[in-house]
Amino acid sequence: MGYPVKALCRVLGVSRSAYYEHLGCMADGPSPSKAALAKELGQLFARHKRRYGNRRLQSALRDMGHPTGRHRVRGLMRAMSLKAIQPKGFVPRTTQADTSKARSPNLLLEMGPPEGPNRVVVGDITYLPCETGWLYLAAWMDLYSRYIGGWQLDDHMEASLVVGAFNKMLDRRRPPAGLVAHSDGGSQYTSSALRGLLAGEGFRQSMTRKDNHYDNAFMESLFSRLKAELLEDCPVFKDKEDARLRVFEYIDGYYNTQRKHSSLGYLSPVEFEEKKGQ
Repeated sequence: MGYPVKALCRVLGVSRSAYYEHLGCMADGPSPSKAALAKELGQLFARHKRRYGNRRLQSALRDMGHPTGRHRVRGLMRAMSLKAIQPKGFVPRTTQADTSKARSPNLLLEMGPPEGPNRVVVGDITYLPCETGWLYLAAWMDLYSRYIGGWQLDDHMEASLVVGAFNKMLDRRRPPAGLVAHSDGGSQYTSSALRGLLAGEGFRQSMTRKDNHYDNAFMESLFSRLKAELLEDCPVFKDKEDARLRVFEYIDGYYNTQRKHSSLGYLSPVEFEEKKGQ
């Protein structure tokens, strides 16, 4: 369903005069093709809540039957004052390692990229700001398709946080024996609860090397993007239920099913798995 230019300009904080002026359309009115492209671009930008930059917008426009170059899209965005959300560069955080338990080797160092889903999952924990105190989000992501198979949010960082997220991934994905579960060496991941679960399912555990959190850069990058896009308009959650609802809407309602990934040829994780499964 289309949106009028007036409404789009109000949502995006752009005046209609600027909208047309920067397109060079003030005197004679916009050309039909340029006006149509600009309108579709504005609608896409609003629909994705400023999360798409010029590359993803170009891909989305192409899917809608508007083949156009990235430089043209970038020029239109500049003319319309459309600025995408940019995540901050991540700084590897220090986790509380349990030195009393042996660290699992980094199996990813001896493996190539996974050739299909349910071969390698990577997990981590991040913190989220809330009016009632910090909340913690644990997630497991399929390294092949970037699909977030399981996540759990709570007000603690106990082992049950990562175990709960892993069990949700098991229920949804049903991975076969031999799956590699990769994480850092935090106490939640060296816990007997998680290790017992992995051993019982015939999975192999992998961990980052000591003091080398870039070994889990995929999850660091995911959480950097998630927090930038999820917290841009409302930086603090009201309470735990508010956080759960918004995280659910982002991960299950948007990230897995709609958000284009450059590493996946500008497909969403679901689209990528469906296409590769054909």
